[in-house]
Amino acid sequence: MFRKTSSGKTQAPEGVEIIEKRIGYDGFFRLYNYRLCHRLFAGGWTPVISRELFERGHAVAVLPYDPRSDMVVLVEQFRIGALEAEGGPWLLECVAGMIEQGEGAREVAHREAMEEAGCELMELEFICQYLVSPGGTSEQITLYCGRVDANGAGGIHGLVEEHEDIRVTPVPFDRAMELLQEGRINSAAPIIALQWLAMNREPLRARWGQSG
Repeated sequence: MFRKTSSGKTQAPEGVEIIEKRIGYDGFFRLYNYRLCHRLFAGGWTPVISRELFERGHAVAVLPYDPRSDMVVLVEQFRIGALEAEGGPWLLECVAGMIEQGEGAREVAHREAMEEAGCELMELEFICQYLVSPGGTSEQITLYCGRVDANGAGGIHGLVEEHEDIRVTPVPFDRAMELLQEGRINSAAPIIALQWLAMNREPLRARWGQSG
């Protein structure tokens, strides 16, 4: 990973030499242009190559799950990145949000569950941390499954000042898996979370169903 030197400059990982790093765009997101070399598996180094890196920070996603009713809580909202997707730009997703400076991942999970779904997380189970699309962005997502009471969950949520329009729907686990098989759930976080839940559901229900 990149490290800060005593002078405050960014030091590249071993096997990478940064020739130049400049900002191509600086707005809500940031785009960097790198000129660099890296070691080759066969030995030696690449010539100087140019790469763009999209920087938007890191995020947390959480799949709210009620072990007693065997329901997951999904959120649906408009996504500009899916504007030309076959199923349209309204996606069924997990609760998710960006990590702000000074926040921890678990703190973000609790905050976003309330803001986006009106759900209080009673317990959190870590699933994984993954790179979203490392060919072009540094973003990592920390993914959880969170224990909730899905009774009464639903409605429209989100922050007006952030132009969020989020529809919340509790879905039986079996129906959620059908939506996954049908391709109706087609973004990474809910796909990974539901597949993880399918593999860990029975021990999770036994553990969570006896508490609270």
